[in-house]
Order: sequence, then structure tokens, then C-alpha cells
Amino acid sequence: MDTPKRTISATRVKGDKLTQARYTDPLHHPEVASDSIKVRRAWVFVLLTLLVPGSVQLIAGDKKLGRRALAVTLIVWACIALIIVGSFTARTAVLSLFTNRFLLLVFIAVLIALAALWIFLFLNTLKIIQVRSLPSRARVPVVLGLVALTAITSGGLAYTAYIASVGRGALGKVFAGSGTLTQHEGRYNILLMGGDAGADRVGRRPDSMTVVSIDASTGQAVTISVPRNLQNAQFSEDSPLWQIYPEGYNCGDECILNALYTDVTANHTDLYPDSNDPGAEATMDAVSGSIGLQIDNYMLIDMEGFASLIDALGGITIDVGGRVPIGGGTDLITGEKNPIDGYIEPGVQHLDGFHALWYARSREGASDYDREARQRCVQAAMLKQLEPANVLTKFADITAAGEQIVETNIPESGLSELGDVAIKSRQHDLIQFAIAPPYFEDIFPTYPDYDEIHSRVQQVIADSAEGKTPEATVAMAPKSEAPQQVFQSVSGEVTTIESAAELTSNGTCSVP
Repeated sequence: MDTPKRTISATRVKGDKLTQARYTDPLHHPEVASDSIKVRRAWVFVLLTLLVPGSVQLIAGDKKLGRRALAVTLIVWACIALIIVGSFTARTAVLSLFTNRFLLLVFIAVLIALAALWIFLFLNTLKIIQVRSLPSRARVPVVLGLVALTAITSGGLAYTAYIASVGRGALGKVFAGSGTLTQHEGRYNILLMGGDAGADRVGRRPDSMTVVSIDASTGQAVTISVPRNLQNAQFSEDSPLWQIYPEGYNCGDECILNALYTDVTANHTDLYPDSNDPGAEATMDAVSGSIGLQIDNYMLIDMEGFASLIDALGGITIDVGGRVPIGGGTDLITGEKNPIDGYIEPGVQHLDGFHALWYARSREGASDYDREARQRCVQAAMLKQLEPANVLTKFADITAAGEQIVETNIPESGLSELGDVAIKSRQHDLIQFAIAPPYFEDIFPTYPDYDEIHSRVQQVIADSAEGKTPEATVAMAPKSEAPQQVFQSVSGEVTTIESAAELTSNGTCSVP
């Protein structure tokens, strides 16, 4: 039997109106949504493009573009996650990614590509939002917000690419040496020299010498200041200078440690045929033999360019112990007295490059040991000032200054190791020591006992493992009450020398 067909009928009564079909999907059809939904949709899309680039296109636009952009986003997230994990588990390997010039070039190209892609996605998101469909009061804020986020994201990537490019250039100019970064007995020993090549001097010579010895496993750093007037500097038997100075650098009173640089540069470059700077290599050999630490790496900072680096850092802050003249001293070429142009006054002072340089170099009314103490303060202040935020915001200026003033035999390949140990070292207080007052009498560098120096240095390094700071061993007596010490030379001549047992106020300082 056939089932009867059912029919449905309706009668439109008076007053009824025909209406259009209503779409309830505001993601794809914002034109029929309410104003509040349109605005919320616009802001959600802007934020999604910020946080998950490609997601907006996948939801409401070109799905093919969205899938590709989202794949890139996920890859970037994965790389960032690996770098974060690696910074805790394999920091040296992570640092090597940013200290290799080829990898930096790849990194720069990737950053530029990501910046361009993000700009394109933001513009495409603006098209999907359909700004004209927004209520007039919301159009300008949405567009401005999108533009601001585009500038922050793509601009940030572009700036990072610029920083990477500047750093890559510096790597090629400063760390282009063929040497190796070497460990000895679990420590990195690096000689820092301040090169003094002013207009009143002939040639360059290291005016200050400091060995930075860093425990490779803990990062605990010790600095050992070596006075420029150290006499009879020693050489080990494997040093090229052993054949010329087997008894030490003892060619007379003029043969103080910092004179070795110009001596070798002028007369003995053939002893270091593979070196770009025989004077620096020779000084490194002399300091190694004199303090009993094997040193294979050095950095030489030209003091004439030192001021630009301080200015790039934004200045340094030092608690000055005594008044330090700007100017003074004697011109070594003309023999004339230099005028005093002013003073760096006692108290907490924020010094720009010009004043910091004078604070480190001023000789007027000061002993060599006062100057060395001030130089240690400047070094400590610079290390404290090298905060990551400060370096990033002023990276280009710092790098430009560094390219002008730094010479080193540390190769590019050793920077990741050095960077790793430098990060560790920030967890510890810097331990300072000097072959000078207040750890030795001020006449000690003129008549040094190298066995004692070796013993004291080894003790300081051993104590540094427990964070112990070396104590002053010289009695602190006023200069007017300083003891007299008598020395007899080889020729039989007897000399009486006033020994100042303490630094003067000119050399006292600290870093607040």
C-alpha cells in the first residue's frame, strides 16, 4: 500500500516580511556581524599574528599561506626552545653559534627573511580584518596597533640582524689571529696590556699589565697586576728570549718590564717569526716566567682609544679616594713640565672617557703603584658596567671602539669557550692581587725575589677556590715614617731607599 505524501504549507498573513538569510560565522563574514564582534575579531587577529604568525591566514584567509607560515613559526619556536635548553646543558655549543662568522651570516639572512615574512603577514591580516567594515571609532586604533606591533616585531628582528652584522665584522677584525685559546692546569691565563702610545712617546709600549687567571670549571677569576718597572724579568727555557737573556732581562736600569716590548719590536722580531706582534709575545713570555703561570693569550688595549670605549659604555662610576690631577708630569720628548688643567676630586664620581683615561694614567704626585691601583679600579668599574642590557643598547658603539683599540691572539674559535667561562665568572667576586703595595714593599719590583712571587701567586690561586681574598702583608705606615732599606749592588755600591709601605690617597679607590 502506498504511503500518502505529506505536504507542508503556510500562509503569509498581513504584516509578515521576507528576510535575508543570516550568516552566524563572524570569522569569515564580518560584514554582517555586530560592531562589537567586528572590533573583537580585529584585535584577536592582530594578537594572533603577533603570537602565532600564520594562524589568522589558516583560520580566515589563504590556508596554504597559513600552513606554511605556521610551519615556519613552529620551527622558530623549536629552535628557540633548543637554544634555551642548550644554554643550560651545552652553553659552549650554543655560544659557538653566535661566535662563528659563517653561522652569523646565515643567522642574519634568516632574521631578514623572518622580518619580511612577519611584515607580509601583518599586512595580510589587515586585509582579512576588512578595516572599512569596522566602526569608524575603531579603525585608527586597530591600524595604529597593527603598525606598532609590526615595527616592534619586524623592527626588532632587523635590529638584531644589524647587531649580528656589526658583531660579525668585529670578529673578523679583532679575533682574526691564528693562535689558540689554551688552558693550563684547568685555568685560562690571559695577559691584558694597556698600550701607551701617546704623542709624547716613541713607539708603543705596555703601560699596564694584568694577568687574568680564570678557573675553567667554576669561572672564579683572579687578576694579578704586574708592575711596569719590574726588574730582571724571567724567561723559561722554552722562550725564544732565553738564548739572549738566560739570567733574565738584566741589561741595566733601563731594562724594566715594559721596555721589553719596544726592545723586541726594534731588535729581535726574528725570534717570533710567526707572530703579528713580537713585542706582545715577548712581554707575555716575560710575565709567564716572572709570576710562574703559563700564559699563551693576550689582549692589548691602546690607551689612546680607551676613552671612546668608556664613552660607549656610558661612563664609569668610581669612588675616588684622593685628588688626582689632570695633566702634569714631564714631557718625555721635550723634558718640559706639563701644566695641570684640573683635578678629579675625591668622592663618588661618574667619569666620561676623557676623565677615566686621566684617572688611569695621571702621574703627577703619584707612584707607579698608585697608578696601578687606579687602573685596577677602572678595570673593575668597566666589568661592572658591562651589563647585558647596556651592551645590547650600545653594542654598535662598543664594537666600533673595540675594533680601534683591541689587539689579541685569541682566535674566533676560542670565543665560545671564553664566553662560557665569562658568564660563570659573573657569579663570583673578582679577586685582585698585585706584585706591588700593599702586598709587597714598594721597592720589591726593583729587587724582586721570583721564588717568593711564584709562591705567593700559587697561594692566591689556591685560596681563590674558596673565595679568599689575599690580605695586605705590608705594614700600613705613613710615608714619612717609612722604613729605610739598604741594598748592595754587584759593584759594591750601597744604596739607601725610602720605602713607602702604603698607597697614597692618590691611589686609593673603590667601585661603588
